[in-house]
Amino acid sequence: MTRIPASATGQAWAALGGDPALLSLIGTTGPDGLLPARLPVRELARAAVGVCSLAAAELAARRTGGPVPRVRIDDGAVATAFVSERHLRIDGRAPASFAPLSRFWRTADGWVRTHANYPHHRARLLGTLGLPADTADDLAVDAVAASFAGRRAAEIERTVYAAGGLAVAARTPEEWAADPRRVALSGVPLVERERLGTAPVRRTAALAGTPLRPAAGLRVLDLTRVTAGPVATRTLALLGADVLRIDAPQLPESQDAHSDTGFGKRSVGIDLASGAGREVFDELLAGADVVVTGYRPGALDGFGLTPQSLAARRPGLVIGRLSAWGKGPWAGQRGFDSVVQVATGIAVTEAGPGALDGPPGALPAQALDHGTGYLLAAAVLRALTEQHDEGGSRLATLSLARTAAWLTDEIPALPDRTAPVDHDPQKWLTETDSPLGRLRHALPPVAFDGAPAGWSRPPGPLGADAAVWLTA
Repeated sequence: MTRIPASATGQAWAALGGDPALLSLIGTTGPDGLLPARLPVRELARAAVGVCSLAAAELAARRTGGPVPRVRIDDGAVATAFVSERHLRIDGRAPASFAPLSRFWRTADGWVRTHANYPHHRARLLGTLGLPADTADDLAVDAVAASFAGRRAAEIERTVYAAGGLAVAARTPEEWAADPRRVALSGVPLVERERLGTAPVRRTAALAGTPLRPAAGLRVLDLTRVTAGPVATRTLALLGADVLRIDAPQLPESQDAHSDTGFGKRSVGIDLASGAGREVFDELLAGADVVVTGYRPGALDGFGLTPQSLAARRPGLVIGRLSAWGKGPWAGQRGFDSVVQVATGIAVTEAGPGALDGPPGALPAQALDHGTGYLLAAAVLRALTEQHDEGGSRLATLSLARTAAWLTDEIPALPDRTAPVDHDPQKWLTETDSPLGRLRHALPPVAFDGAPAGWSRPPGPLGADAAVWLTA
């Protein structure tokens, strides 16, 4: 049996296929006690950012021909970045957060959590109660509360999901351990890595000077939404990639969410269901080095965007993909960090004693989203290094549920870390002018000797850019 590395950072680096000797290059500083939780959230956050920084340093070394730069992780920067959406201000305005119908609800036998931030999810939730989509929020809240109070959580979960919405029953860790969805993840690596085909090595131009941007000159198609995927591509943009985010015009993303995760990127609207849209996408794919997807497994297959198809059309491509649930009975279901926390027993654990009497709790950050995002960026960077050395198209697959299992079952048990500390995040915040207004935002936590201190461009309006590559 292979020995599991003792530290969270060692576990993550092993899952990425990294050389264990490079772990000695990682140093950590910053205040103690950040991201306080019953589960080892700080260790997850530090590890995810640490291996992402190390993967970036490793690729930089390949492109400079020099030694791998040392990595320096500041826990304050990491903790601030893991709640970047909370620190964001747009001309002084806080961004829109969870919608009124995205919350916990008491049921006849426990609790259920809904996610209704998107209008179509809200409409489907209300549709299960026979209510129109334009029902006022206060009336909708009263109606949902009254209905759910007399129903069992599992029945609500089935009904709302069947209608295309999101509602997840709160489970204890023991209930989740026996759930077929958790059983399906047994034996699945934290990061699934696969080589697709025998494409030749494709070397990028050598790097010189500072800052070191190891992804400079690389082109990334970003087909992700919400938080985890956009965090990954925001990181690739920080490291120099030309990142082009693609959204369907008929399924708009939250502009406020993009104001947090859109740094360094450009954004276009492309309807892949149309012939003209597919033609534009094909032209972009012909020049892409990386494709990152964040949709449910199978959701993009009808557009010919399976990993195998993408690799066949663009040999040497690196593909990163993530989903909420990964494998098993719910592999194709919708999901977000908040509902994955509820299903996997995290919410009950974080509520502490008496959890079944009051509403479940939550992690101090959307740690599954942010953690998986940095792991995904690390997986892409490591795949680029492997492609640089050995050729072949590469595929890396991650899921929020698998990251949840890492947090709950694999990161070494630590002393209680629930006591909060006085943490002033100002050191790790800055302000930037943008087409959207003056933005206050978190600084990037990815750091190594010579690393960039910030992004080359601020976020702009969704869909406002041209569908062309900027890099030669």
